[in-house]
Amino acid sequence: MEGAAGGQPRVCPGMRLAAADACAAGAGTYVFEGGVYASVVGVQRRRPGAAGAPETVEVEPAAGAGQSLQPQIGDTVSAKVTKVNPRMAVCLIVCVNGRALAQNFPGVIRAQDVRATEIDTVEIYSSFMPGDVVRAQVLSLGDMNSYYLTTAKNELGVISATSASSGGQMVPISWQEMQCPLSLEVEKRKVAKLDV
Repeated sequence: MEGAAGGQPRVCPGMRLAAADACAAGAGTYVFEGGVYASVVGVQRRRPGAAGAPETVEVEPAAGAGQSLQPQIGDTVSAKVTKVNPRMAVCLIVCVNGRALAQNFPGVIRAQDVRATEIDTVEIYSSFMPGDVVRAQVLSLGDMNSYYLTTAKNELGVISATSASSGGQMVPISWQEMQCPLSLEVEKRKVAKLDV
């Protein structure tokens, strides 16, 4: 993870920033299983709490890191899904190995690369939706237009998603479901197993 101006670390979506009982979750973060996680690429900031309240951790969107960084085969990346069709999810790669990129790179997750088992039954619309942030691995340099990505490991998949109905930040409830804490609606995803 690269340092940023002022000594504050740059973070990528899905990174654990603090314990939820020690800090309040601010803008650009969400709470899951006792931890506060980043939901956007940016710079981690901490603000003191008022009158004995815990400090607030937040992520301020930032650009300019990783000027010459490019994804390579085997790298772990964070990517934002921009559109889906029955054959693939189209993404923009925003982080490589925990380092924010100055420019985004195009990537695709094909249906056969979503998971390691039952490949023939994969439904892209039940795995990813536009706006999701996924942790993936670079499978190959693909064609001239996009990197081929895979989520076929337990620790790979959706790490941040917004509810289609309420717009709330969803939390994982199983390896294939996320729930909106506001509406309690459940949506299907290929969920990444987060470090806790």
